[in-house]
Amino acid sequence: MTIPTEARDHAKARALDLLNFIDASPSPWHAVNSVEQRLLKQGFTQLNEAKAWQLNPGSSYFVIRGGASIIAFTLGKQELTSSGFRIVGAHTDSPGLRLKPQAAYGSDGLVRIGVEVYGSPILATFTDRDLSVAGRVNVRTATGFETHLLKFDEALMRLPNLAIHMNRKVNDEGLKLNKQTELPLIFGIGEAGIEADRQFMNYIANSLQVKADDILTWELNVFDTQPGSFWGGNQEFIADSQLDNLASCHAALTALLATENPGSTCVCALFDHEEVGSESAAGASGSFLSDVIQRISASVALDEETRLRALAQSFFVSADMAHAYHPNHPGAYEPCHHVLVNQGPVIKTNANQRYSTSADTAARFITLCESAGVPYQQYAHRTDLGCGSTIGPIIASHLGVPSVDVGSPMWAMHSIRESAGVLDHSYMIAVLEAMYNS
Repeated sequence: MTIPTEARDHAKARALDLLNFIDASPSPWHAVNSVEQRLLKQGFTQLNEAKAWQLNPGSSYFVIRGGASIIAFTLGKQELTSSGFRIVGAHTDSPGLRLKPQAAYGSDGLVRIGVEVYGSPILATFTDRDLSVAGRVNVRTATGFETHLLKFDEALMRLPNLAIHMNRKVNDEGLKLNKQTELPLIFGIGEAGIEADRQFMNYIANSLQVKADDILTWELNVFDTQPGSFWGGNQEFIADSQLDNLASCHAALTALLATENPGSTCVCALFDHEEVGSESAAGASGSFLSDVIQRISASVALDEETRLRALAQSFFVSADMAHAYHPNHPGAYEPCHHVLVNQGPVIKTNANQRYSTSADTAARFITLCESAGVPYQQYAHRTDLGCGSTIGPIIASHLGVPSVDVGSPMWAMHSIRESAGVLDHSYMIAVLEAMYNS
C-alpha cells in the first residue's frame, strides 16, 4: 500500500509527539502528570474522588487515583441506555528496576543503589546504559506531608558489564544477572565521613530543595536517559523506552482529545500496576473504573437496571503493544500469524482468554479499521509458549462489557530500548478515534 507524503508527514509528527511524551514521562507518576497537563490544556475539569461530582452534559473531566492511574471522559450527547460507553484502557507502568526504601549502601569505597525487579524486564538491556532515577518523594510538612515529582535528567547511575575476560561464555550462554547481588547500581564514590545512605539522601534533598531529614518515603524507578529517536533508511521506525505501554496511553489520549461532541460517553482509562498483575486499588483489577462509571451513571440518575443496560451497549478496547515478527527468530512465532511493523493495529486472540478478544469483538474492531481506512493484522501466540496477558480480561469480567485486545506491533518488548513503527502509531490513533465516534 502506497502512503501519500502528507499522511507520512502527519504520522511522523504524531510519532515525534509520542517520543516527547515518553521522554517527559520516565515513571508512571510522570506519565499521569503528562496526561493531566494535556487534559487541562484541552479544557478538561479535574475531579476529586473524595468530593461530590457535578457533571454537565457534553463536558469533559478526569480523575486521578494513587498518582499513577488516571481516567478521563467526555459525556456523550445521547442517552447512556441507548449509546453506552466507549472505553479505551491502557497502562502507565513499564517493567524495570525500582529503588528499595533504603537503597544506598557503601561497598569498596563506592555508593551502590539496591533495586528490586518490577515486572519482567530484559535485565541484560539495563547494563552499560546512562541510567537515572525518577518517581515521587513524600516530604514532611507542618501539617503532614506533600508529594514531589522527582526526575534527574543527567546520567546518575550505571550497571557496568563484567568484562568478557571474566565471563568467557557470555556470548554463547547469554548474560545472566543475579537479581540480588549483581543488579545494584553504581551511584558514586563514597564521601569520607558520610554514610552512603545520607550521601544519596542529600543528593535527592538538594534537588528538591528540602531537608534530607524531612524525606519520609519514595517510589522511584530507574530509567534510560537516552531520548527517543527515529531510525531506519527512511526513518520509518522509532526507538525509546516504555513504548510498552506509553504508546498505547498516548494513542488513547490523543484519540480522546480529538473527539468532539461524541454521541456515546467516551472514556480513557490508564492504569498503574499492569506489569505486576493489576491487583491494587489503582490497578485495573481494582474498583477505579467501575467507581467512575457508577458515578457517571448516578449523575444522569440511572438506576441499577438502566446502568446495566448502558453497559450492555458499551464497548471496551484494551490497548497494549503486540509482538512484531522478528526475522532473526522465526521459530518464536506462530507460522500464520506474522504481524509486521508499519502494517497496522494487531488484534490479539487467545483461546484461554489471556486476551479478551472474541470473534464478535474482533469483527467489530475490523469494521472500525475499515471505516478509518486503517489496515489491520491478527495475532496468536505459539501454542507451546506461555502467553502474556493484559487488562482486557480483567475489565471485561468486572464490567461485563464486550472487549477486544489490540496493540501496535513492536520489537524488543520489555527491553530498556524498544522499537516500533511510525505509521502504526498514527493508525492506532485513527481507529481509536473511529471507536470513540461509533
